Amino acid sequence: MIFLTCCVPVAPMRLEAGHRVEMISQLLFGECAVLLDKQPGGWIKVKSKSDEYTGWCQQAHLQEISVDSYNLDKYSLTADWAADLIYNKYTMKIPMGSILTGMDSGKFKGNLWDPFSAIKNEENIKQLAFKFLNTAYLWGGRSVFGVDCSGFTQSVYKFLNIPLLRDASQQATQGELIDFLQQAKCGDLAFFDDDDGSITHVGLLLNDHEIIHAAGKVRVDKIDSQGIINADTGLRTQKLRIIKRYF
Repeated sequence: MIFLTCCVPVAPMRLEAGHRVEMISQLLFGECAVLLDKQPGGWIKVKSKSDEYTGWCQQAHLQEISVDSYNLDKYSLTADWAADLIYNKYTMKIPMGSILTGMDSGKFKGNLWDPFSAIKNEENIKQLAFKFLNTAYLWGGRSVFGVDCSGFTQSVYKFLNIPLLRDASQQATQGELIDFLQQAKCGDLAFFDDDDGSITHVGLLLNDHEIIHAAGKVRVDKIDSQGIINADTGLRTQKLRIIKRYF
């Protein structure tokens, strides 16, 4: 088995091999994956270590690492919105949530966050979530440079050492069900469905009447027992299905 790590700030993961194909997720710098397949043109199929999501990446965006580096049980996350890293003699910017897998910490300039000792309280949750405010919505995105709804919740929970699956419908299968919105606390996730009953959206509750979520951009909106109300327009945008708690 070949073990890999992302060696660019953000590597697109695509549904199939090809630049014009839908991006379904991303790998951030230092995140690990295993090689599954290869195709001509420099495309490789990989499975992400963190959420077991599979997709096609450019081979130039990943480099081989040892099994020991891949199996590291503890690591730090970069805590700045963007930080400087000396890589192959040159400085590059890496996004918040990157991992310094196999890297010399002396080559990194910035703040680090230890997810394994992070306190899961309202202060930390808001501090992490609000760093994404106004980040543009990007289908398949998982970084402060561009993020989708489930990529946003997954990224915040990554800093709390709570592994979430990749898609909103998958994340809804995890956690403990909360019966009423009035019982919600900061950090609970709210899920929303479409007319067919399929879960298509997720956001992070700040309390029992406000939610931060990626919709057009990462924003704070009102929420009630029926769903989300856009704070700017007053229009209802999402229909509430369930609320889940993970800690």
